[in-house]
Amino acid sequence: MRYALTVQYIGKIYSGSQIQFQDGEPIKEPTIQGELEKAISTLIFGDTENINRQIKTIFSGRTDKGVNAKGQIVHFDTERTIVASKFLYHLNEILPSDISVSEIKQVDNNFHAQKSAKKRYYRFEFVNRKCKNAYDGDLMRVKFPIDEKRMQKALDYLLGEHDFSSFKSSGTLNPSKICFIEKAKVEKLGDYVVIDIVGNRFLYNMVRTIVGTLLEIEGHNLKPEHMLQVLEARDRTKAGMTVSPYGLTLMKVTY
Repeated sequence: MRYALTVQYIGKIYSGSQIQFQDGEPIKEPTIQGELEKAISTLIFGDTENINRQIKTIFSGRTDKGVNAKGQIVHFDTERTIVASKFLYHLNEILPSDISVSEIKQVDNNFHAQKSAKKRYYRFEFVNRKCKNAYDGDLMRVKFPIDEKRMQKALDYLLGEHDFSSFKSSGTLNPSKICFIEKAKVEKLGDYVVIDIVGNRFLYNMVRTIVGTLLEIEGHNLKPEHMLQVLEARDRTKAGMTVSPYGLTLMKVTY
């Protein structure tokens, strides 16, 4: 039987959502996947000592170190029948305080958390003021004034299907580069700026690099059309910096 979970987490102390390997061996750093698999296996098997009895999870997509999630989708298979409400309660009792599961449901065996996904919705938040505030937490603070209307004009150039090579981290070996962006919206709420982006898929560090390019446009008083020039260049060196992961949240995955 296959089950799907809706998972929330604060990514600050974790080395990304998924277990990473080096020379065929898992890197011994904390990950969301590692904690989740340990908790699920403990509930189903009573222990996690026997590697052949450990539950393996599949995520809708990878999030980097420091990135949060409110709607990460994960699936796993087990021969055991699960009582959803009881399992959900005990799973949350076992998981660390910065990881939780809001829903569990049985799904068709053809469902795949990653391959079945149609849309992914990310949100990036930052603070726009000169002075810090104790309640800002780890959010990035931009000291120069920003104009959300100019930022929106720049974001509008990203709508539709494009080659997003300019916003793809040079460190990834994945050749994929075409994405379809359905929505890109910026809103300023007092001292806080919220950027929502919805697309069928995202390249490695793509959202953070888009935000970095927006801030480069604002910080150097470039025209919003600069975003189009960067997009069409298909050259990572033309885009802005990859900003801090703090403030980036995977909000929802649609199937």
